[in-house]
Amino acid sequence: MEGEKLGAAVAGLWAEVRELSLGTSPRIDVLDTPPSPLVFLRDYVSANKPCLVRGGAAHWPAVSRSLWSHDSYLAAILGKDRHVSLHLTPDGRADALAPLPDGDDDSNLCFASACVRRAPFAAALRLIAASGRDPTSPVVAYAQEQNDCFRAAAEYGGSALAADVEEEVPWATAALGCSPEAVNLWVGSGRSETSFHKDHYENLYAVVTGEKHFLLLPPTDVHRLYVRRYLAARYVSSSAAAATTAGVEELKLELEEPRREVPWCSVDPYPRTPKEAARAREEMPLYFQGPPPFQCTVRAGDILYLPSMWFHHVRQTPDSSGRTIAVNFWYDMRFDIKYAYFNLLQTIEYPPPSRDPPSGEEEPGDGPPVERRRNGSLCV
Repeated sequence: MEGEKLGAAVAGLWAEVRELSLGTSPRIDVLDTPPSPLVFLRDYVSANKPCLVRGGAAHWPAVSRSLWSHDSYLAAILGKDRHVSLHLTPDGRADALAPLPDGDDDSNLCFASACVRRAPFAAALRLIAASGRDPTSPVVAYAQEQNDCFRAAAEYGGSALAADVEEEVPWATAALGCSPEAVNLWVGSGRSETSFHKDHYENLYAVVTGEKHFLLLPPTDVHRLYVRRYLAARYVSSSAAAATTAGVEELKLELEEPRREVPWCSVDPYPRTPKEAARAREEMPLYFQGPPPFQCTVRAGDILYLPSMWFHHVRQTPDSSGRTIAVNFWYDMRFDIKYAYFNLLQTIEYPPPSRDPPSGEEEPGDGPPVERRRNGSLCV
């Protein structure tokens, strides 16, 4: 009986949040012009509510002149000696759940991180496009290094690419009262996909080429994503050749040593087979039978405001060159009362956990904010 009452209360929360603040349509607000700082702060940041600004970055030279759609331009700007980090996976899904290595049951999962290699930028561009076009390629590349990679000297920092975009989103900077803590560049393909996760940042996400397709859920829906603990694993390769040539060899998954566990969202919103779909609906009814996620497509020149702690899943549609390129700006969130409410909500064990955490380990939670956002597992 107590479980039924708790379930009804949590489900009532999902409905009330939508009715009172977010709206009952699965579409988010679309603005035809950038909002004033006051409107942005009042109607979206303070309300923890996403919005899409059509053409918010259309004036950037990277967009208006289609500069970043041309390999020759990008390679010339960065130079032949510039090396960048490539994240390699067999299926385009990094920082996502995968079957345990050498397991005999594909329902036993682990948290799989990408194999990260350094490669010349021009070669990285070729591999990203080639592995995206070929569905049989055993290696899918995604340039998704984070932690301020667009400004970091070890990645793209100091290059003339910075002149092709703005260094911040002016109306967001004015509203939030600070400059971005990090600016990141993302170069992927149609096979690149990001699993449900959240970030402790106010995120302004601008697409330069191609399109990004987002599924969004507010922090109040945390229980619908079945956050569980999974053994950490990483894709490895025996040769650096996989970083520069598609299809040279297959990657393999290895559990990390020493063993550790990662709390991660269990829901895959796009099951690959009817069998997977049936199992997902049976095991995760709160997601598949609850309110539909909010949806939006971010096209070239658009800016998505993704509020802090919102869960998001991302797919991509490439441009004619076979890539999707985006720049995002991470602004510090305020660790205020909404953060306290969210932490309280996470302590409610609904639905009941599938298994107890190992002795001596903490229950799934955020952990120290700075550690959580610097652990390399935040990607879009």
